[in-house]
Amino acid sequence: MPLDVLIVDDSAAIRKILHRVLVQAELPLGKVVEANDGQEALNALSVNQIGLILSDINMPNMDGIEMLSKIKANAAWQSLPIIMITTEGSQEKVMQALQLGASGYVRKPFTPDQIKEKLVGLV
Repeated sequence: MPLDVLIVDDSAAIRKILHRVLVQAELPLGKVVEANDGQEALNALSVNQIGLILSDINMPNMDGIEMLSKIKANAAWQSLPIIMITTEGSQEKVMQALQLGASGYVRKPFTPDQIKEKLVGLV
């Protein structure tokens, strides 16, 4: 069954790279929805049947941590697998994301293999 994916990052280039990585991972991709920040992501979630989220932590308007907490607080979205992607140097935000329910994380710059590895068992 095709998997609809939401990619959340304020960088269009990173969103494009992540989309390409998902294609290279040979996932049974359905629709790929993109969002600039956490607020756009929540709006996208309300109108799409998303099966996986790849999200940056540091974004304007609503960062990935706030977005993650709102998603996990919503019963309809609680079980969504969410991989956080970060340049975050400190472990603090990464640990916070994991405590809030993120399925895993990858540090930028990442390789396609690192993304694929995080998706094993999630999809």
